[in-house]
Amino acid sequence: MSVVQLLTQILYAGITEVQIIQWYVEEGAHIEEWKPLCQYQSDKAVDDITSRYEGVVKKLHFQADDTVPTGMALCDIEVEDGKYPDDHTPTEPKPEQVRPAPVTADTLPVQPTTSTPLPSTQVNETAVDVPRSKYASLATPAVRGLLKTYNVDILDVKGTGKDGRVLKEDVHKFVAMRDTAVEAPAVAPASQQTETTVNLTPIQSQMFKTMTRSLTIPHFLYADELKVNDITALRKKLASDPKDPKKVTFLSFVVKAVSLALNDYPLLNAKVDLTNPEKPKLIMRPKHNIGVAMDTPQGLIVPNIKDVANRTIMEIASEITRLSALGKEGKLTPADLSGGTITVSNIGNIGGTYVGPVIVPTEVAILGIGKSRTVPVFDDAGQVTKGELVNFSWSADHRVVDGATMARMANKVREFIESPELMLLNLK
Repeated sequence: MSVVQLLTQILYAGITEVQIIQWYVEEGAHIEEWKPLCQYQSDKAVDDITSRYEGVVKKLHFQADDTVPTGMALCDIEVEDGKYPDDHTPTEPKPEQVRPAPVTADTLPVQPTTSTPLPSTQVNETAVDVPRSKYASLATPAVRGLLKTYNVDILDVKGTGKDGRVLKEDVHKFVAMRDTAVEAPAVAPASQQTETTVNLTPIQSQMFKTMTRSLTIPHFLYADELKVNDITALRKKLASDPKDPKKVTFLSFVVKAVSLALNDYPLLNAKVDLTNPEKPKLIMRPKHNIGVAMDTPQGLIVPNIKDVANRTIMEIASEITRLSALGKEGKLTPADLSGGTITVSNIGNIGGTYVGPVIVPTEVAILGIGKSRTVPVFDDAGQVTKGELVNFSWSADHRVVDGATMARMANKVREFIESPELMLLNLK
């Protein structure tokens, strides 16, 4: 028998690290080829890592909730000799990769008699006396969500479930004991601020990195107000069709209008190549993979609709519905979230008339849509009529996009939005 290492190889661009949510196996268990080993969460999606080997799991290098850089050894699996000749026996870990030994009561430093330990330390000292099962770090996603809510390390909690698994009741009991152990100050000034440190979620961590890179791009903003009376009337007509009612969102029309305008202004669908910073280049992309910003329970995510140019407005509406449902359930795949070429953010669904959107680093433009508002306007005959207006705010990369090009692109989109019948003349 020989031992091979399974590496964390997530085959999607931009994923550099993942967080282990839960293991499906434990050390000593038999695993078959292509069976799930563990569930992970990245900045792009929640998915499973499968085993490309059949054998016995000898060692798990990481625990649940650990963050693992891609390319690191995830676990060791004992396999039959010669079955996987291209794989090698694991090497000894480098010193910096060796995990510190678990803290036990015998290894705890002795506290000086003059110091007063923090309440949280007192709780942890109590926890280390509890014998730990090798399954104790296993817990359901609901329990892990509870642990994050109360900022509790799963290893501090005594599990009462099968094989020492941590249950919801265990978390509530631990929190109650911890909060009781914290002595309230004798006098609490009304103006006293209580600060708590919490870790960023994987999506927040990626947003932190992405937006930090984004704001190194020289942005410029171009905004205009569009009259959307005709699209509103068309949507109402489609929805009220007694034979075949169709619910088509305003966003579906916008996504199609952007794609049609990109045919005339392909620069806005490109990305900047800085492989050689001294000689930057543009990579032109023929397919319009338009990202749609969505607010989900996990945070802001931007899946994209592939090849919009070859989709009808109804097909776009169906795809938005599909992506939205998956986003709410946390089931979007990395394929749904990668490969975008330009983004549309409809913040008006939540509120806000104006927005200054931030460009995604792999793109050169983004459109932000505000909420619609009804105002009095003058028609062509000089009569006051009811106008439904929406603010369109564009941000573009001023290193490669000039103001005139952005204005022409925005005007083209405006033509399609204010006169939706023009889209019919440009459909393929």
